[in-house]
Amino acid sequence: MTAQAAVALRLAAPAKLNLYLHVVGRRPDGYHLLDSLAAFAAAGDELTFSPAPDLSLALDGPFGHSLGADDENLVLKAARALAARVGRPPSAAIRLTKRLPVASGIGGGSADAAATLRGLNRLWNLGLPETALSQIGLGLGADVPVCLAGVPSFFGGIGDEIASAGPLPRAHVVLVNPGAPLATAAVFQARAQAAAGAPYSQPARWTDAVPDVLALAGLLAKRGNDLTAAAIGLLPAIVDVLAALEHQPPCLLARLSGSGATCFGLFAERGEAREAAAAIAAAHPGWWVVATMLTAVPPEISVIPG
Repeated sequence: MTAQAAVALRLAAPAKLNLYLHVVGRRPDGYHLLDSLAAFAAAGDELTFSPAPDLSLALDGPFGHSLGADDENLVLKAARALAARVGRPPSAAIRLTKRLPVASGIGGGSADAAATLRGLNRLWNLGLPETALSQIGLGLGADVPVCLAGVPSFFGGIGDEIASAGPLPRAHVVLVNPGAPLATAAVFQARAQAAAGAPYSQPARWTDAVPDVLALAGLLAKRGNDLTAAAIGLLPAIVDVLAALEHQPPCLLARLSGSGATCFGLFAERGEAREAAAAIAAAHPGWWVVATMLTAVPPEISVIPG
């Protein structure tokens, strides 16, 4: 009888976009309370997980050099947190292909952590439900639970209150980053200082189905991203990014995602998004520019036979 061949698992970690983001309050401990609609793009990082006697992390991809395989890496933190939860050694060989810019407002690190929890839950045959994974994820970062959900979701609180937003219409997006990181904590701090004493925004969720991308753009235009001004104050190049998207005639809406500095443009057609991305990339060769689309379902775990 031959031993069963070891398998590796592959899992995408899609970019998370905050289609709108309202700051609706602040807790006594300083954490901001949010109301936001998160959606996910087909573009993202990729992770593979293989059986190994110890825990290791290899990095590659266009932005792999921006990270370290050290104790602060969210992938390793997620692996150790999951192992501690179930009382087993954190043993796996993980490879992260980093295609998303670091500290860019599109949940790259959180998506990587979420994919790690999902991938190792499967590799280690733990069978933990998503609720348990979300509890672990919230301890890693406010965006990890919604990245675990992987579908269009309204989220509130500090990221711990998640509700399905239902299906969104087919939509294409162009993601643009000016090539500079922006720390989330610094943006929230700047926003708190600038808005001291001002009223908070109101939640702005909807319940009706959204029939098409034009209707989606109309709904989003009535909402905003409350972190935009603070992010621009720290990184004025965001103004140029938004202008570059807005100057593409088919762009239905241009907005900062999360705490930035990545912005997205919403388009109705794939060809329009691709043409816009090509034009922006040609005019700004130092920027990161990707044409992609919003997705409707979480990424599947695929098995790579050993």
